[in-house]
Amino acid sequence: MTQERTSEGAGPVLSLEQVTVGFDTDSGVVEAVRGLDLQVGRGEIVALVGESGSGKTVTAHTILQMVPENARITGRITLAGADVLSLSGEDLRLLRGSAAAMVFQEPSTALNPVFPIGWQIADGIRAHQRIGRRAARARAVDLLRKVGLPDPEQRVDFYPHQLSGGQKQRVVIAMALALDAQLIIADEPTTALDVTVQAEVLEVLRRLRDDFGRSVLLITHNMGVVADLADRVAVMRHGELVEVADVADLFAQPRHDYTRELLASVPRLRAAAGEPIRSTPPNAEAPPVVVAEGLAITFPGRLGRPAVHAVRHVSFSVAPGEVLGLVGESGSGKTTISRAVAGLVGPTGGSLTVLGQEFRGARERDIRPLRQQIGFVFQDPATSFNPKLSIGDCVAEPLRVHRRDLTEAQLRARVASVLDMVQLSPALSGRFPHELSGGQRQRASLARALALDPALLIADEPTSALDVSVQARVLEVFAELHRELSFAAIFVTHDLAVVGMVADRVGVLRDGRLVELGPTASVLASPQEEYTQQLLAAAPVPDPAEQATRRTRWQALVSQPG
Repeated sequence: MTQERTSEGAGPVLSLEQVTVGFDTDSGVVEAVRGLDLQVGRGEIVALVGESGSGKTVTAHTILQMVPENARITGRITLAGADVLSLSGEDLRLLRGSAAAMVFQEPSTALNPVFPIGWQIADGIRAHQRIGRRAARARAVDLLRKVGLPDPEQRVDFYPHQLSGGQKQRVVIAMALALDAQLIIADEPTTALDVTVQAEVLEVLRRLRDDFGRSVLLITHNMGVVADLADRVAVMRHGELVEVADVADLFAQPRHDYTRELLASVPRLRAAAGEPIRSTPPNAEAPPVVVAEGLAITFPGRLGRPAVHAVRHVSFSVAPGEVLGLVGESGSGKTTISRAVAGLVGPTGGSLTVLGQEFRGARERDIRPLRQQIGFVFQDPATSFNPKLSIGDCVAEPLRVHRRDLTEAQLRARVASVLDMVQLSPALSGRFPHELSGGQRQRASLARALALDPALLIADEPTSALDVSVQARVLEVFAELHRELSFAAIFVTHDLAVVGMVADRVGVLRDGRLVELGPTASVLASPQEEYTQQLLAAAPVPDPAEQATRRTRWQALVSQPG
């Protein structure tokens, strides 16, 4: 490189001074970041937090000049002693990976599916250093061992699809360490992960600081992750930095109103503190809406592969007006069960009765009349809505299918009514899905599910992709509607704090089996099964002192033999 770096330990590894980032558009320049001042010290973890659109990811990409050509950047960025904005071409390429490296949110898109992971790590090393293939492979194995990937000597030859989400994230972290980068920029590295896998990845990031002396700029909207990992916190809103503080000070005494709002929106494990979940019990005397007895769902294997036993001998019921939460990690069977209850997947064993109809062995014509009594809220409304239809037409779809007796005027009136129920202006009915925010789309999805006034609502991870304040608003709307309409519900999630806010009872699933079932307050306050205890201990909470205690508890649980 043309510029010399500062010596190790002299000054911060990263310094941003009055950085402004704008993008040229047909409507003029749109500023995503304005006048940002921020430093990351050596061996320090700084969390950059804020909601979608706050500018945090644009800031991360700007540090390594990974922005579109229409970006306009002013100010000064100093990285490992180099003036980033003055670099281009080969100098900039050498800076990336050696001075700072990026860990992306979705490792599946960061890894090439057609090459083994070891080859990909070695290829990055050989692009910057003169090193033989054998030595580069040995270095890849060593890096995989450092980030805690099991059996690195064998898995170095695995392809990305052969690894779990958490393992792929470890591989991406190993790639970031390959050239001894002083700064690791981690952009939402745990957003799509289960709580136990998230806890493992956070341990790896913590080791980057504690064992390897690396600095970390952590981009996240999860305040529990911030409490667990960060030394300092920088809060962004609408492209501006509104508060910077040590992590303990920020959680104990936030100064800015927006920071206080952000912290107040975080779901908390209230039942663990003995707080009641709900004041109104469901109607236990009426016939149950859903009854599963020894339910089994098996998917046949393909191309000679063995069958997949997604659900194994699961039994539960849902009373009228009751909310049953189903929690568990990816692959636990919770989504498969919810789809079976909706009639989208057929049971292969046991019994499943929904609204009085046995679903095992039932034909489509037997299930079709029940569909108007079942509402489904999908995880990602952006993909469940038809992008060519307006929001009003999307919400009206189930009405057009099941209520053909309604006139067009009656349809419009019903659409306006359910949009109002979910606190969306009926004026939004003429907009298209891409013109709504994530929270608005999710509330519109809830409106569509309620359009036919269902007896049963199934919500599959409806808040997992939302910012904390947007998530809080959607959960409030769900709770208000449930109090008003008293529908039965199955609420699928991996967030135990969310379960504590909405569910009467909770079922914990693992590898297709129901390992614990009981009142939410009891399960969250005193779980009987070790797996449930691990799930609870792995869930980060927005309190640095409490989170340190919980982390120790989780480490003790996972280190127990068996």
